[in-house]
Amino acid sequence: MRLYEFEGKMLFKRFRIPVPDSVLIDSDCMDRLDGVVYPVVIKAQVFMGGRGKAGYVQHAVNRIEAELHIRTMLGREHAGFRIDKVLVERKVNIVREFYIAAMIDRLEHKPLVIAHSRGGMAIEEVAELDPGSLVKCNLPIGERPSPFIGRKIAAELGLSGDQLNLGAGVINCMYNMFIALDCKLVEINPLALTVDNRPVALDSKVDLDEDAMYRHPEFKEMGITARHEVGELTHREKIAKAAGIPYVDLGGDIGVFPGGAGFGIAAVDLITHYGGKPANFMDSGGAPTQEKLRAMLGLLTDNPDVKVIFGARFGGISRCDDWAKAVVQYIVENKPRKPMIMRMAGNMEKEGRVILEKAKNKHPKLFRQIKIYAYDTPIEQVIQEAVRIAKTIENG
Repeated sequence: MRLYEFEGKMLFKRFRIPVPDSVLIDSDCMDRLDGVVYPVVIKAQVFMGGRGKAGYVQHAVNRIEAELHIRTMLGREHAGFRIDKVLVERKVNIVREFYIAAMIDRLEHKPLVIAHSRGGMAIEEVAELDPGSLVKCNLPIGERPSPFIGRKIAAELGLSGDQLNLGAGVINCMYNMFIALDCKLVEINPLALTVDNRPVALDSKVDLDEDAMYRHPEFKEMGITARHEVGELTHREKIAKAAGIPYVDLGGDIGVFPGGAGFGIAAVDLITHYGGKPANFMDSGGAPTQEKLRAMLGLLTDNPDVKVIFGARFGGISRCDDWAKAVVQYIVENKPRKPMIMRMAGNMEKEGRVILEKAKNKHPKLFRQIKIYAYDTPIEQVIQEAVRIAKTIENG
């Protein structure tokens, strides 16, 4: 579960990570600006990045400017998030900026501290263009680091003397917070070094493990409670969520209508393997209702990027005849124009094929671009056909 910047900095303070003096402002508490020391930086509190480019990080040298910027931001949206709060921070004089983070290394299956001597940039781009410039340190699972670890990383960032000691302290505090609070990610970007040699966390990005929140009653005391980050969802993901459909947009052109989450993941991998671009992940397993199955197809046919739909049903708990009824009803009622390349096998397959054949004979034009293969056609062959059709449509 992702935290707002101001929530992450509340936790930073508890773990002795320096942050700028600040106040949190919403439309009902402008009077908090009375005690602010200018100049300040005003930052919209939203989950997504790119605030600066969008104009939601502003500077003010007095209260009049501050109020103007705050009123301009409040109530607007950034990347799907409504801006209800802004953080007003005292501006600091920066000499250098660094990137530091603690996370889980999915390859090594260990905690990882990662750092870079330049902060404020997209670390993903740096990792891709110049991976050797990153400082990385894997740590044993569940153990607090020796103070030496922070010093080693700080030295590799080019710090020395008092700067090295202070930077090492922040790195160790950050990792201690990562372990103590069951975090998935703690990121400071940038960690600034001020003109008086003080390290200050200018931003925070903290992801908590929602399943571990019961171990931390202090979160509730701080106003941090479990929540769904609906603002991050695309329009189709929001529709799917409201309908109880596990669905994720992936940006490709082959709609995936699988049976079960495991096969949904496998379908995405196979489509990619054969040179296609999956448009989504979706789970249609667990005996979904007719209404839900039709809603799943609707998500794919309504997506303007989808050129062809790949579907598969291996009948088990979820029967092939129920799946066939839903497919037929959707096609008859909505008359989709997109090709559907599918495969059906398993429980009640014979009955399902009878339903499909009757519908095809009754509505030959509607089912002209619909192919549903049987168990004797390998799933790889079905996916390859879907990929070929998508490329043919793309190339005109």
